[in-house]
Amino acid sequence: MADRISENLQEKISARLRFYQDIGIDLFYRNRTASAPSLGDLPASDIETATSDSISVVEYSGTVETVVVAETSVKESSASEGTLPRTPRKPVLPSVPALHVPAAPKVVLPAAKSSLFDATEKNSGDSLLMIRDDIGDCTRCKLHKARNKIVFADGNPKAKLVFVGEGPGRDEDMQGLPFVGRAGKLLTQMIEAMGLQRQDVYICNVVKCRPPENRLPEPDEIKTCSPFLFRQLDVVDPQVIVALGACAAQTLLQTTRGISHFRGQWQEFRGRKLMATYHPAYLLRNPPAKADVWKDLQMVMAELGLEMKRGAKSTTAVKTS
Repeated sequence: MADRISENLQEKISARLRFYQDIGIDLFYRNRTASAPSLGDLPASDIETATSDSISVVEYSGTVETVVVAETSVKESSASEGTLPRTPRKPVLPSVPALHVPAAPKVVLPAAKSSLFDATEKNSGDSLLMIRDDIGDCTRCKLHKARNKIVFADGNPKAKLVFVGEGPGRDEDMQGLPFVGRAGKLLTQMIEAMGLQRQDVYICNVVKCRPPENRLPEPDEIKTCSPFLFRQLDVVDPQVIVALGACAAQTLLQTTRGISHFRGQWQEFRGRKLMATYHPAYLLRNPPAKADVWKDLQMVMAELGLEMKRGAKSTTAVKTS
């Protein structure tokens, strides 16, 4: 064996063996020496190559034996034993301190603007009697301080046509009925000119108590009392509503525009057709405006399928009185 292995290589093998003995690896290879080839059986070139790559040499009882663990052998052994492929390790990234992100400011949306339409929801079980009972001896606004009687309504509770005014006057406050003074008589003539009677329609006002000196109802008074009006209209459920004057039209249409901007044009209130026209009291002060009102009423008649009777005296009265 000494003839085949150079002195330099033999010194390397001896140094390697002493290292393995120092670390106790000889016990690990004791069971494998039986099948391991002897150094004497290997050519010197193969021993040098194996030693430089991955050779393990073990000496037992003065005999030097080698265990060559070549790359090819390892691969074949792995294939035969069915070992699982090695999973590559994921690179470990350096930890980054968490950034402090300030919480987004809480956004508070503005509340929806309330409407007078929201003040009274439709109630399938409502009735005119219940509405009048709910009003009671009302003291909800300052108008109650000077009133004589609450003016609720007049006419047919199942009418297809409803007239809405702004509020009671002196005569209405005394009798407790809407439109019974001079303006009320003119309204009656207008109704008769349409081929109807007063008892065929329903008449009511925005507010139920007389404003002092017949002034217009103020916004807080309208806001307090108009929900009862809306309930009345829902219960009667007319086909057409005629708003008499700016106050009634603006309350029902929820607008601040003057009546001249939409008079004579069909509007809508809760799914019903609405016609705004001048108040009878205005016609008493401005007789020429009666022609415009008559045109508006003719549009209402066409919507309701009413025909004007020929030679009716009330027609002339509406246009010329």
